[in-house]
Amino acid sequence: MPIAPGQPALIAVAVATLWAQPSAAGPEDRLALGVPSAIREWVARLTNDIRANGLKGRVRTQCLLGTRVEVEQVADGWAKVSCPSQETSGWVPLDQLAHAADGGTGGTEYLVSATATAVRDEPGGDVSIPGVTLGTRLRVVGEAYRGWVPVALPGPQQPGWVPQRDLTAEPAADLSSPSTAMVAAGLDAVKLAQQLLEIPYLHGGISAYGIDAPGLVWIVYRQLGIDVPRFNAALIESGEAVEFEDLHPGDLVFLEHGGDARTPAIMAERNQSDLPEVIFSSPVYGKVVVESLRDAELARITACRRLPVRA
Repeated sequence: MPIAPGQPALIAVAVATLWAQPSAAGPEDRLALGVPSAIREWVARLTNDIRANGLKGRVRTQCLLGTRVEVEQVADGWAKVSCPSQETSGWVPLDQLAHAADGGTGGTEYLVSATATAVRDEPGGDVSIPGVTLGTRLRVVGEAYRGWVPVALPGPQQPGWVPQRDLTAEPAADLSSPSTAMVAAGLDAVKLAQQLLEIPYLHGGISAYGIDAPGLVWIVYRQLGIDVPRFNAALIESGEAVEFEDLHPGDLVFLEHGGDARTPAIMAERNQSDLPEVIFSSPVYGKVVVESLRDAELARITACRRLPVRA
């Protein structure tokens, strides 16, 4: 049965790009439109300027394998979908979707903790879905076998297999005090952000192949089991305001950077001069970087926020 408007569906490729319109994707973007989606190769072929500026107005965001979306419209091999987890919508190739009912509901959800992995048709077998990236949720549906675990997949192929070492359990509620949980979550956020240093900047990106500034925050805190808004306008209102002097590792600092006064950065630590180091995905530098805030930049901080933690 074909996918039709009014139905839920699942993203069936490692990373699907949501476009503003089907016409927004050009011939140079064909690698991002296929099954599988070759996001790594697509990003590698884009210039820094295209990744930072040329995709504005064309790309809304990306969705990871297994993300549930709602189909709003189908036309000429494309589907307009809304993504409730990111509160946005866009167009994806119809082939990159699968019926939501195909995967079943059993099993236990895990998060991909490796920067990237692949789903195979059997333990150590052929690759079924390449490029599955950090932060993807996979449902383990059976017992481990020689270091591999079976996972449910969107679509008719069931199950797939991934290395057990590439998965981590969904974070549980922290039974320690709120202040202890806050410190632990902040330090974990910094470690995860450091794992993504040097990843290329990509407008609309949320994967380990290319990521924008709010996307970095979104994927880092997703890995901690904390849902935060995907985009700057809502992110800057999340959590609670904190004073610059009271910033802790894992807090968010919003900077005027690259023409955006609300660029989010993750507080890393204070150096010997007591100026904080922050980690963020920079359209200016073209990648995820760690930078020490200098005196001249402190006046361009527009907000400091502390996100809620699981407790």
